[in-house]
Amino acid sequence: MRTQANAKKDYAPRITPEIVPKAPWRVAEVRPLPEFRLWVRFNDGLVGTVNMAQMIHSSAAGGFVVLRDKELFNQVALEYGAVMWPGGVDLAPDAMHDAISRDGEWVVET
Repeated sequence: MRTQANAKKDYAPRITPEIVPKAPWRVAEVRPLPEFRLWVRFNDGLVGTVNMAQMIHSSAAGGFVVLRDKELFNQVALEYGAVMWPGGVDLAPDAMHDAISRDGEWVVET
């Protein structure tokens, strides 16, 4: 008869491997910067910034208006190589990659 649980022994095996997007335009790393900007690194090694200030403060910000909250903005994360925030707000990684490869920065406008 078992008297104690053994957390190291009682685990479910991983059935499917973690999905790691390999497309060159997928984001590999993201960090929040001051003034509603992001630092991003893509799978192909391209590095640049995303400036969201103009769009976030626009009257046409739509669902992005929630990112005016700096605490929420700083909760940026990656999901399958796309930049995401809690609540489902996200950015298109392919458009981001195109702009950064051309200009070194993507200024997101409405």
